[in-house]
Amino acid sequence: MGGVFQQWLPILVFMLMVLRIESINVDITYVESAVAKGAVCLDGSPPAYHFDKGYGAGANSWLIQIEGGGWCNNVSTCLARKNTRLGSSKQMVQQLAFSGILSNNPQFNPDFYNWNRIKVRYCDGASFTGDIEAVNPATNLHYRGARVFLAVMEDLFAKGMKNAENAILSGCSAGGLTSILHCDGFQALFPMGTTVKCFSDAGYFINARDVSGALHIADFYNDVVRTHGSAKNLPASCTSRLSPGLCFFPQHVAQGLQTPLFILNAAYDSWQIKNILAPGVADPHGIWHDCKLDILKCSGSQLEIMQGFRAEFLYALSEIGSSTSRGYFINSCYAHCQTEMQETWLSAGSPVLNDKTIAEAMGDWFYDRRPFQKIDCPYPCDKTCHNRVFDSQEHPLI
Repeated sequence: MGGVFQQWLPILVFMLMVLRIESINVDITYVESAVAKGAVCLDGSPPAYHFDKGYGAGANSWLIQIEGGGWCNNVSTCLARKNTRLGSSKQMVQQLAFSGILSNNPQFNPDFYNWNRIKVRYCDGASFTGDIEAVNPATNLHYRGARVFLAVMEDLFAKGMKNAENAILSGCSAGGLTSILHCDGFQALFPMGTTVKCFSDAGYFINARDVSGALHIADFYNDVVRTHGSAKNLPASCTSRLSPGLCFFPQHVAQGLQTPLFILNAAYDSWQIKNILAPGVADPHGIWHDCKLDILKCSGSQLEIMQGFRAEFLYALSEIGSSTSRGYFINSCYAHCQTEMQETWLSAGSPVLNDKTIAEAMGDWFYDRRPFQKIDCPYPCDKTCHNRVFDSQEHPLI
């Protein structure tokens, strides 16, 4: 037994070294000054972020990565978040691992490793769009996401972002939606000479009917916008044409954006399949349960419906327009968020499209080395996918 252990020990040590190299732990920063401005989390606690300082050629380049985590659409669902890390900075970990697009290692993140890299924590429940002055003393819920966003940006400007040569607003899931909804507003903070672009990872949520034929996600987003008072903080290029709830959908916002935008999304986004196409409310008998956990367990008819969802997604994506100021990497994976994990961002076995990894495609597009607008062939053709397999006990978010 000892001989076997000794044989495997060097391999285990090497694997631990690789894991340590792939990520670093970054301390939390609380924006205490934001409290006086009413820019607070759902529970009234200060906003927070994690900041790893740039150096060398990247000292004046800034990458803002917005955390994801769904939304709350009424008092009950917001109360359920209030005392968790998604509603209170008191519940957030003191250190967060940075990897993938946030890595400080040039081998794993060649284009952005020496930038100022910031992970903004998400604690408002409406993709940083809400702003209601009144606070009900019975619930003590603060709907102040838009104020939080500005307060964090002001804090970062004071720490050097005002001198940025390059700036990216990015995010995953609800954070990816944030990077679209706030894209032009983010650019407006900087002087003319700054190169500002936005990345959205798994944030292109579409307005599609569920398997029962209902527009469940549209109703849900309407409730989010109404509960948080988001309408005034959504892009005016959309709200001047459509109802505020519809302006929570990127397909109605992206065409009007002035700022360059890159969309990274799986055509069979696992969160959207689970919560937009086949939410529990539309599947009372659990016919979709196993399929949502593992795409390999989907029946032929379920896969056919998912191919239809892909077609709807691609139609919604076409709303971003054909300009090369728009980039996109749409793979045919059952996945959700692919920039923050090293294995999907850039590694020996990471997903590729047109012979490019996600990191290479986004870096090429940002630095104008070459445009990137690629859509994968339909499932199951892509053998480079990292398809998600979910725990059977996991509950959907909506």
